[in-house]
Amino acid sequence: MRTATLGPEQRAGALARMAEGELDVLVVGAGVVGAGTALDAATRGLTTGLVEARDWASGTSSRSSKLIHGGLRYLEMLDFTLVREALKERGLLLERLAPHLVKPVPFLYPLRHKGWERLYAGSGVALYDAMSLSSGHGRGLPTHRHLSRSHALRVAPCLKRSALVGALQYYDAQMDDARYVATLVRTAAAYGTHAVNRARVTGFLREGERVVGARVRDVEQGGEFEVRARQVVNATGVWTDDTQGLIAERGQFHVRASKGIHLVVPKDRIHSSTGLILRTEKSVLFVIPWGRHWVVGTTDTDWDLDKAHPAASSADIDYLLEHVNSVLSVPLTRDDVEGVYAGLRPLLAGESEATSKLSREHTVAHPVPGLVVIAGGKYTTYRVMAKDAVDAAVHGLDHRVAECCTEQVPLAGAEGYHALWNARARVAARTGLHVARVEHLLNRYGSLTEELLELVAADPKLGEPLPAADDYLKAEIVYACTHEGARHLDDVLTRRTRISIETFDRGTRSARECAELMAVVLGWDASQMEREIEHYEKRVEAERESQRQPDDLTADAARLGAPEI
Repeated sequence: MRTATLGPEQRAGALARMAEGELDVLVVGAGVVGAGTALDAATRGLTTGLVEARDWASGTSSRSSKLIHGGLRYLEMLDFTLVREALKERGLLLERLAPHLVKPVPFLYPLRHKGWERLYAGSGVALYDAMSLSSGHGRGLPTHRHLSRSHALRVAPCLKRSALVGALQYYDAQMDDARYVATLVRTAAAYGTHAVNRARVTGFLREGERVVGARVRDVEQGGEFEVRARQVVNATGVWTDDTQGLIAERGQFHVRASKGIHLVVPKDRIHSSTGLILRTEKSVLFVIPWGRHWVVGTTDTDWDLDKAHPAASSADIDYLLEHVNSVLSVPLTRDDVEGVYAGLRPLLAGESEATSKLSREHTVAHPVPGLVVIAGGKYTTYRVMAKDAVDAAVHGLDHRVAECCTEQVPLAGAEGYHALWNARARVAARTGLHVARVEHLLNRYGSLTEELLELVAADPKLGEPLPAADDYLKAEIVYACTHEGARHLDDVLTRRTRISIETFDRGTRSARECAELMAVVLGWDASQMEREIEHYEKRVEAERESQRQPDDLTADAARLGAPEI
């Protein structure tokens, strides 16, 4: 498979080609579901376009718990179908589709009651493992095990002795959600999708009752284009109702936003060799290993304020700290928090019993001819959602279309990954990079790492780490612009890398150096570079201010103090 490049020239070319002729399918929204839908359509041989108002994964799909999981708690709700589906997808991603991006992660579940709880929770985890194995794609993960209290404390010394009488340990998987989506978009582009970010749909084209395309405004260069398509798929997540409103049609269902926030703390603040999963009065709380950090989350509260920049309040942060500290022998404080991020889950809220769905199920609707709407669901099952959306769109086409084949389509960087991983010591010797650095690159880019190393070979200075964020090479900043569609400093610091949540300065100390690297590729002059830096610094300050506010209303008002770039 040829590798697609999403640089400035490719973006301009893709927009021009979409405006020239009629597409089979136009997908609106490039979160994980939209990107997955574009890949599904393109691999069925359909001419496909993908437009995103901001950046790939700039909404929910970059602000999740970063887990690929079956949803152990849905077993307790007896939602076996959803869990079975998600476990099959988890196995596919680990084994075949994205082994370079999706990795196993262990979790410890502390038991608080003797006897009955071990039997009850143990039965659930045993069923979880059995369902995974029965899917045919679950052999890549170890099965669960029962631990005594002393054994659990050896595995997770951070826990208070009084917080458990024993424990269960089981495995799920994790990924960098924003990186996954960027890779998904590149894979779709490699199969022929015309993918354009910073391109906002301002309205739909109609012929009578039928939707025949969309008006798209180029947010970067200006100008509005008409993109004609035989089928349009609305995959805009929490913006579904807003997008639906552009055709002035009453939707068959509504999407309610639920806010979840996460804290990022350094690895040395929690002494454990495993992740943790804890029960709270409302849901579950995860402590997830994340490179040299931990991610602690999440909350689950209604949100009806600004969807683009959901804000974490002081109350949200206190809630997470209180619950995680209830089991930690050395409690976390505000000073331990490196980063905070908030995301919105798109939950279905039907108008009647017939259209209501359980919160993490998904629904596909055809509200008017030519328009398909896909909403709900969870990150892990994006491929199934994409298949269902394209299946619905195909009904509106007048020719026979192939069945979904994405179960057999590895993402860009997967092919050759295992061979490169086995040869990582040789790659390190050849390039002069430390083997740990090569491993880091392979787990972010897979076999596409070779493209990055070509940049370093051409300019050895790009092989140096960023001084204020030394997990990342300077080459990764350039590569984000030349190959991954990054257009702004925020795209790079927040999504192509995770510097914005992995450093105590939230990326402000890296902003200037990154902007200077980006300016060369994107053709910024000095004033544009200063605008990018100023915008990013204002964004960070607005987020910090919002996190000092007592509630959602005041936090939202503070976060909106930083305008869009």
